[in-house]
Amino acid sequence: MTKRIMVLAVCVAALGSMSSARAADCVLHVKRIACAGQEAESYKKCDGKQECDEMKDAATSAAACRTEAQSACANSRPMITKYKSVSSTYKGATLTGGFTGDGAADAAGPNFCSNKQPDFNQCK
Repeated sequence: MTKRIMVLAVCVAALGSMSSARAADCVLHVKRIACAGQEAESYKKCDGKQECDEMKDAATSAAACRTEAQSACANSRPMITKYKSVSSTYKGATLTGGFTGDGAADAAGPNFCSNKQPDFNQCK
């Protein structure tokens, strides 16, 4: 009986580590710049922190991971979040986004968000 429990525990641990490795293939690193006085609301999506990582399970290739990163640049709360930068890695390799951390064009830059997006810099 003890042997069966040990075998079951090993199988469960192996399955858990396999799903964790797959889930971490595409990782987005999101950093938000809040509008003045809106820090708490802006940072809610990162559990109160200015920046955090988001795992994208659906992205099963570097191209799909790039698409996820580009989509993550959209700012649905322009009166709360002034700007955000999104960088990504796929299977540990940094992907090129085409912008610097502050959103200036740079072919080798890791950020996917342009500071010229119409939904940025709308703070009142």
